[in-house]
Amino acid sequence: MCNVKIINQSSHPNPVYQTDLSAGMDLHANIEESISLIPGGRALIPTGLFIELPEGHEAQIRPRSGLALKHGITVLNSPGTIDADYRGELKVLLINHGQEPFEIQNGERIAQMIVAKYERVIWEISKELNNTERGAGGYGSTGVKPY
Repeated sequence: MCNVKIINQSSHPNPVYQTDLSAGMDLHANIEESISLIPGGRALIPTGLFIELPEGHEAQIRPRSGLALKHGITVLNSPGTIDADYRGELKVLLINHGQEPFEIQNGERIAQMIVAKYERVIWEISKELNNTERGAGGYGSTGVKPY
């Protein structure tokens, strides 16, 4: 576990894990009036939250599976990355891939946030890479058939 400073300027609770093994915490819309998200439309939704992550950590903003399945609502830049040196309000960029308009209400759970460690890389300049069984095979190269 790590300690993360939070300022909550919303009227909603701080993000919490819903179960003992949950990886993500729900983020709530902090809006004065509902926002209608038309099919194909997008909106930047404020949360009223400000955080200070420890060095070597990031927060990832990801879609909620229920919103995606039931309404086609997802996080456009998924996962959105919150860097440890960012101090602005957490906002969620949503898009409606569904067929119907969707009303975002104040307090609605709109996304989930995962806090994760990361490592920075040091590039090792090389003229060749080690061979692997896959090689340069990219999109679709491993097929779709099970087993």
